[in-house]
Amino acid sequence: MSITVRKSTIDDLDLLEVVELASFPEFQQLSRRSLRLSLKSPSQEVWIIEQTGGRKKIAAGCMILHLHSRTLRIFSLGILPEMQGKGLGGRLLTHACNLAMARGYEKITLEARKKDSKLLKWYELYGFVKSAVLPGYYTRGEDAVRMVFTVSRPKTSAHVCNLVVVDYPSKWEMVVEGVKVISAKNYISENGYHNSKNVRVFNLCNSYRYQSAGYYVSLLASAREHRAIPSVTTMRDFKNLSVVKAIANDIEELIQSSLSKIVDSKYELNIYFGQTTETALKMLASKLYLLFETPLLQVSFVKTEKWIIRKVVPLSLNKIDEADHEKVHEFAMAYFSKKRFKKPRLKHYKYDLAILINPSEPNPPSCPSALRYFKDVANKIGFYVDFITKDNYEDICEYDALFIRETTSVNDHTWEFSRRAYAEGLVVIDDPWSILRCSNKIFLYERMKQNKVPIPNSWVFTKGAFKPSQTDGLVYPLVLKQPDSAFSLGVIKVNNKEELAEAVKKLFKKSDLVIAQEFIFSEYDWRIGILDQLPLFACKYYMAKDHWQIYNWQASKEEGTGDSETVPVDEVPPQVLKVAVKAASLMGDGLYGVDLKMVGDKVYLIEVNDNPNIDNGIEDLILKDTLYEKIMQSLFNRIEVSRNMSRLVAMEPGKTGNTPV
Repeated sequence: MSITVRKSTIDDLDLLEVVELASFPEFQQLSRRSLRLSLKSPSQEVWIIEQTGGRKKIAAGCMILHLHSRTLRIFSLGILPEMQGKGLGGRLLTHACNLAMARGYEKITLEARKKDSKLLKWYELYGFVKSAVLPGYYTRGEDAVRMVFTVSRPKTSAHVCNLVVVDYPSKWEMVVEGVKVISAKNYISENGYHNSKNVRVFNLCNSYRYQSAGYYVSLLASAREHRAIPSVTTMRDFKNLSVVKAIANDIEELIQSSLSKIVDSKYELNIYFGQTTETALKMLASKLYLLFETPLLQVSFVKTEKWIIRKVVPLSLNKIDEADHEKVHEFAMAYFSKKRFKKPRLKHYKYDLAILINPSEPNPPSCPSALRYFKDVANKIGFYVDFITKDNYEDICEYDALFIRETTSVNDHTWEFSRRAYAEGLVVIDDPWSILRCSNKIFLYERMKQNKVPIPNSWVFTKGAFKPSQTDGLVYPLVLKQPDSAFSLGVIKVNNKEELAEAVKKLFKKSDLVIAQEFIFSEYDWRIGILDQLPLFACKYYMAKDHWQIYNWQASKEEGTGDSETVPVDEVPPQVLKVAVKAASLMGDGLYGVDLKMVGDKVYLIEVNDNPNIDNGIEDLILKDTLYEKIMQSLFNRIEVSRNMSRLVAMEPGKTGNTPV
């Protein structure tokens, strides 16, 4: 079962009346006329929560909101008695909080029956505070308690640096106070930006193509803890229409009403810094910007039975209509003068487990017997398990959690599964941010350097700015790495300047940035498995026979991989564990395999993998079933947390309180 929250329509009037009659005592019930007014009022919104199983939707409850200038009032919140106790009231409450954050409300208020102590405690769990007692609020002898939730906002330093990053600053014609315009190459290469704090990066490069300079601007901004607009996640969302539709689901009604007067069956809406030149579509443009936060954006719609989003693409400066230039400058001035920029939020919701595999993959992260152990342990914990493949993409919303057990990449279906699953509210390992961060060595290099994690001496070469003189003084051999290489592929060892120049030229055909590192010899690499920022397992992976890497893809299958040795975690040198935990924590709180070299008493981080191998007889040699139990229990616990602590409340509350409209 999956859960969705949608805006109500007039067709839901009968349902709303059923909820009123079934959920509340007579003195709290709204009349059918009042409910109809709520549906039609521009200052109110009605939201429906539904459970979906397969193609069947089951309505569970509703929420009525009153929209004031600075306050969002929860006027009514009710769950049908037979649907109570499932965390659905908490989902509606969380939805209201997300709306308040996204729309800039300062507080949320509600009224609840004073006699209902369980209901009052439930609201307090979500951060609501009692502010006043209202005698006789509902009827004689039925007092109410007014409760207030203050919408917290991230504090913004008065000294925030606003950077506009473009391909060619000389072509930037706008003069905006407090904004510095720099080139993508400067942002990527200049040391001054590596350690800057309180920076907002507005990425207006002409291309966000994977591994382009524009892509790396937002990726490195994330590594440097700068606020990137758009983020790399948003860039990847543009490529996936299913994710786009899932994210835009909340404004479905607004899309239909806003475009209702468009005669043609196709329409393109240009959004400049959150605004549009089309006066009638300003609200729609603002909502779309909050969902797909990108300074210059084009959203294409197509109409069949109703209007749907066909694609979302960023606009480059040179594609702006000349007639719009004056307005774009005006919008830019207003945009950059803002002190804070709202972050779009994706909804979390909820014990069916999907394990994504590729039966044809020659080197999968888990062998068939390990997958069987995962399934057996998951069944004992409380999961129903399905093994799915890339052909099951449309079925992902039917599950509560996704566990990816095939090799991940930002550029294939594994990313699309992860991103869509997260957008649909599933708990996901590997989550999309871990895939993004771990799959690119440029991010790893920048992130670790920022946080003083020891890595081999490294240099980043930029396409178009690379000069052979940059390699003067380097000590060979060196290792060159394609940023998204995996399993030792795309990693080249060079022994002199000539080999380096040839290898760099080859790698620049695939990526605008290439990383070079000093070569550190060791007999084996440590692999520390990390889960929830704690050590899980430890292995020594030895180099392949007569080779400098663990994998030798030129050798036979028997000699192409080095031996391994599993070690109890408490026997691992403490300095190795310390570096591994710190490095993984900088990537997230998922499941990681951290590769390190120890030479003498010095430890060097080599890589953090988001999809580490867990094979029967290797990684599980020490912990046996416990290894699988810990991973499955982590997934289970994450779902529990996403249910908003509903288990702390024995019975689902039914109503915030009602007054006549």
